[in-house]
Amino acid sequence: MQDKTIDEMIAEIQAQYNIVGRTEELRKCLAAKLATRHILMEGDVGVGKTTLAHALASYFSQEIERVDGDERYSSSKLVGHFDPPMVIEMGYSWDSFVTGPLTKAMQNGAILFLNELNRMPEGTQNVLLAAMDEGIIMIPKLGAIKAKEGFFIISAMNPAELVATTPLSEALRDRFVWVRLQYQPEEEEKNIVSVRTGIKDDKIVTIAVKIVRQTRDWPDLRRGASIRGAIDLAAIIRFLEVNDMESWVDGSIMALATKIELEDGVESQIEDVIRNIVTSTFKDLDFL
Repeated sequence: MQDKTIDEMIAEIQAQYNIVGRTEELRKCLAAKLATRHILMEGDVGVGKTTLAHALASYFSQEIERVDGDERYSSSKLVGHFDPPMVIEMGYSWDSFVTGPLTKAMQNGAILFLNELNRMPEGTQNVLLAAMDEGIIMIPKLGAIKAKEGFFIISAMNPAELVATTPLSEALRDRFVWVRLQYQPEEEEKNIVSVRTGIKDDKIVTIAVKIVRQTRDWPDLRRGASIRGAIDLAAIIRFLEVNDMESWVDGSIMALATKIELEDGVESQIEDVIRNIVTSTFKDLDFL
């Protein structure tokens, strides 16, 4: 791939993995990968962080070890741990060691994808420091593990202000390069819905996207819906009555109720908020 330009690589990734847009984000990620700088992608739920990570791994023909972080994810899960019954039988050896994803990625020269890194405890996060600096981690009783060529970390996290996140330490942030993913322009979101659902009816796609985009600025909502909401809504509405607003309300409640969050202090039911969003969207459209 060294003889290809970044623009050629971007075009290939978009074509091979059905990625709509994201040209500048791909440019930054490719530059970081080629420069062997570990990537921290930050953006709201559903903006495509996981899609880009898997596309990069596949494009470079690398295995990917995925970790989904939460507050219970310990350093022993990330690195690995000894299995007590096996230790009794075989002693402290690789045969009694349950290898964690960080160790596997280093041993195999793979990509370690850390999803929701800022939901992991700080102690678990800090295990990454030595691996990122020297490409080495120490496992008690087994010794040093040195990363093979190709070892690379892509981390993804939601905005730091979200509930249940742990701020990354200054030392850890300092070892990443940062790529911000925001919601895509409306036309790109329409293309994504069409590609993911196979729906060619522009009316369905347009309405689904407009309803979802309304949720992101709606005053009663702390968090609006991602493009997944429009994909689900478009898929559902095909089997309801496309020319009936009540069907759009029903489909929107089904598709969006699990993807949005009410603002603190809002006493309305989530169904009523969604109905208001759909009604507002229809007022701006020459639809029925």
